[in-house]
Amino acid sequence: MQQIIDFILELDKLKAVTRKIRLRDADRYENSAEHSWQIALLASSLASYAEAAVDIDRVIRMLLVHDIGEIDTGDTMVFVEGGWEDRKAAELAAVTRIFGLLPEAQGAEFMALWKEFESGETADARFANAADRAMPVLLNLANAGQSWRENGISYERVVARVGLPIEMGCPALWDYLQSRLEEARGKGWFGA
Repeated sequence: MQQIIDFILELDKLKAVTRKIRLRDADRYENSAEHSWQIALLASSLASYAEAAVDIDRVIRMLLVHDIGEIDTGDTMVFVEGGWEDRKAAELAAVTRIFGLLPEAQGAEFMALWKEFESGETADARFANAADRAMPVLLNLANAGQSWRENGISYERVVARVGLPIEMGCPALWDYLQSRLEEARGKGWFGA
């Protein structure tokens, strides 16, 4: 029991990891725990639109563990270019430490889900990645491009970073987002 309690209390630190996007209609930035919760519900709501049949319970579990490494590494904005190999190595070290707090079988199960999400090779992982990549886009569209403008993120960089992963996991969602991104570009919601 103590190992599980230690793990859960360690996860509390995810609430303190600030992301670069503001909550809708609020002055504060979201945290990584809020992001994980919201994309789990996004995926659950969009399951019927997945590119292939998915096990939504596995997808939700993947989404709930995918950012746990940020407890040690902090958040990296999805639109950042370069340095991903180093960031992912640091996240692997972090999740190894954090999942290591659990009883071995449980830790191994969470690690397998985390690795599956990172590899993006299964239908479940592709769909989970689509939800993860879509949420910052949806929030930016709701916030008149707030983090894109504040961080100098261009339309081209957004499409390059999120287009293919969203299309591969949830083509209907990408179809929905494409026209909205074009509208946002026309409104000047992107950075340089």
